[in-house]
Amino acid sequence: MAITKGAKKAHRASLRKRVFNIRRTRTMTESLKDIRKLISSGNRGEAEKALPEAYKALDKAAKRGVIKKNTASRKKSRLVSAIKKIS
Repeated sequence: MAITKGAKKAHRASLRKRVFNIRRTRTMTESLKDIRKLISSGNRGEAEKALPEAYKALDKAAKRGVIKKNTASRKKSRLVSAIKKIS
């Protein structure tokens, strides 16, 4: 446990930031899951409509440091290629 006054303050701040990071991660994973479900069911139009929401979630997560920038780019690229494979 934190001993000094500054360490206690930093711990409180990290707990507050943790809430936002969890929220951002959850929205990102949920949007990715929704698109993957649409891809597996073969709904290309619906998947393309849901793509901007997933891009937004990925970009926000990368901006805030929840995931790295290249990870976000890789996930976006794989989503688009998976949607293109639907016939």
